[in-house]
Amino acid sequence: MAAVNDMEKKLAEYKCDTNEAVCLKLVRFPEDIDDESTTFHPEYSHQLFGDDEVAFGYKGLQIQLYYSAGNLSSLFKVKYTARVTDTFDCVEVCHIISLIVLTCTVFISTIFGRLSLREDLTYQIHKVDISCPGFREYHERLQTFLMWFIETASFIDVDDDRWDFFLVFEKYNKDGETLYATVGYMTVYNYYVYPDKTRPRVSQMLVLPPFQGEGHGAQLLETVHRYYCTSAKVQDITAEDPSENYVKLRDFVLVKLCLTLPSFSSEKLSQGFSEEMVSEAREKLKINKKHARRVYEILRLRNTDMSDEEKAKEFRLEVKKRLYGPYRKNQRELTKMQKCLRPEELASQISQMDTRLQHEELEKSYQDVLAEYRRVLERLAQA
Repeated sequence: MAAVNDMEKKLAEYKCDTNEAVCLKLVRFPEDIDDESTTFHPEYSHQLFGDDEVAFGYKGLQIQLYYSAGNLSSLFKVKYTARVTDTFDCVEVCHIISLIVLTCTVFISTIFGRLSLREDLTYQIHKVDISCPGFREYHERLQTFLMWFIETASFIDVDDDRWDFFLVFEKYNKDGETLYATVGYMTVYNYYVYPDKTRPRVSQMLVLPPFQGEGHGAQLLETVHRYYCTSAKVQDITAEDPSENYVKLRDFVLVKLCLTLPSFSSEKLSQGFSEEMVSEAREKLKINKKHARRVYEILRLRNTDMSDEEKAKEFRLEVKKRLYGPYRKNQRELTKMQKCLRPEELASQISQMDTRLQHEELEKSYQDVLAEYRRVLERLAQA
């Protein structure tokens, strides 16, 4: 047993958390290379290092992957204080191989590479496609960030001309020269809708960590939304497997946009959710019915005095009526089962549809939704 414990301790010395070991950096100036304050780390590394996100074989491991802020040319270095020399039958040493390596001197010469952009703004959003000169190579470097910050990230087929790309840049100056830093980007796929429409679907969206928390995500999503709203061929705008954070962002942006629609005025909100809201949200903002309903509930909460018991109850019952949909479906299924199941089978199904439990789950769902809506309204009040 003592020998096993000694072995475990020895193995542990050479294990590194790859989310901490990987050091990323967007380099604007040569001095940034040695500035620890500009370093950030990935949220995920399982796509390269396995589900445990652990590299074995090194002490004090640092995997440095630095990008020039503009064109994203890369500098790759591996540092460690010690490397395992013993052979362990049960563990394989992680071999870290550089696919893109520039010498430090060559890398510094790329930091100030210029991008051809227009408009005199601090932050700029640009729509491009794969035919833009140099964009294919730039996108290959840009999309490597996905594996570090999106859990289920995968690369897309850029040769499909239905893809749209939206890029965010920060404009800054160095010795009187105008330069650009990559802030984030979004990819959108234009699905065909019979007979002559398209449905843009947001596939990937990422704001790089140095720029997070500054409102760039909301501005990007709103800008992209407004871009597609101008096209008569667009049916509505959706998202592919949206994350919880994306849903929060979308709620904020859509509520902000719908505040300008007459059908979402305070007077109309007090009359309940209507087909007028559905129609206007779809025609003017390309918002589908499901999202329009969610916007209505958020704005209805904004206009409701929750300290008034009657008004609070009215709002609560309206939201719960929508949330009750899945439970109502279960009741219909139970009615059908009563006609074809044996008594013991029916009893088993009924036990799974316990009414008291359903009410508890419904109340929890309502409280969760209420908390989400309040967060959106808090952000809206600060905008």
